[in-house]
Amino acid sequence: MLEKSFILKALQKGELDLQGQFLNGSNYTFLVKLNFESVDMVTVYKPVRGEQPLWDFPVGSLAKREVAAYQVSELLGWELVPPTIFRRKAPLGAGSLQYYIDHNPEDHYFNFSDPDKQRLRPVVVFDLIINNADRKGSHIVRDNQDHLWLIDHGICFNRDDKLRTVVWDFCGEPVPEDLLKDLNRFIEALETDHAETEPLRELLLPGELDGLARRARHLVEKQIFPYPSKTSRPYPWPPV
Repeated sequence: MLEKSFILKALQKGELDLQGQFLNGSNYTFLVKLNFESVDMVTVYKPVRGEQPLWDFPVGSLAKREVAAYQVSELLGWELVPPTIFRRKAPLGAGSLQYYIDHNPEDHYFNFSDPDKQRLRPVVVFDLIINNADRKGSHIVRDNQDHLWLIDHGICFNRDDKLRTVVWDFCGEPVPEDLLKDLNRFIEALETDHAETEPLRELLLPGELDGLARRARHLVEKQIFPYPSKTSRPYPWPPV
């Protein structure tokens, strides 16, 4: 993988060449070839104009939620989400642009070994605090260096409880101490309006930011991985 700083600069300034459309999914998603300073890379582009309206999310907000997920991953220091930016000038208008992770699409959560699944505790914490409404098995991918990445975060950060995920492996177990320390640092940054959190304030509504901090604080207080809800649907469909 290229240097992160170079990738982010390339995502903002590189020349884009639309290659094709991903046909699975409700919203329009495109594979885009990017060239920047004589370097080619592959990206995933989700234009705002291709988003299907949802009754429980503000219209035209899904692309920015993709970027917000990346920002949270970076603030936590967990490197879970590939570099993602909101680009205003793109082939089909403003939208999110994400560095494409080369991976085997058959290698996902439902095919992971037990030792692989033991690596997913940060993934579960991440989804809990961003209130991920659609963590399918295929949204957890592995690159050629065996690093696990998370993709597809358009329907996250709702103020109401929307958590739907296939990863319920650690219910009732204590959250590891190192993850709790990262959460505490993250909460402090949010609650003190630290400069590092400024991008989030530009991407999410104030109530959504409050919900993000509230969920993080709740997990720090409980220090236990929760069980699936008995009053709402806790699994996405389809699961893969």
